Amino acid sequence: QVQLVESGGGLVQPGGSLRLSCAASGSIFSINAMGWYRRTPGKQRELVATITSGRSTRYADSVKGRFTISRDNAKNTVYLQMNSLKPEDTAVYYCNARTVVDDYWGQGTQVTVSS
Repeated sequence: QVQLVESGGGLVQPGGSLRLSCAASGSIFSINAMGWYRRTPGKQRELVATITSGRSTRYADSVKGRFTISRDNAKNTVYLQMNSLKPEDTAVYYCNARTVVDDYWGQGTQVTVSS
């Protein structure tokens, strides 16, 4: 089992920045990759960014050049630095940890971009 706790969401003006954090605990040795997904009302959850244990990254086209995913293995934490935020980035952001046999999800953190 893997437990994930997210933090860092909130309200920010367009053009602003936020950093999300996701701390993992439990069977962290089994995690192959971690990432961030988001969901807006009426839409399916979509990939934002992922990072593997080898630090290979992948981003949604809509966030490339604005968001950066990173991980601190010593702290078992993954971060999502979000810059140049747009109103369309408003969503609930979920942390994900993927093992060979399962996917684990955090509780979600709300990000609202509005003036």
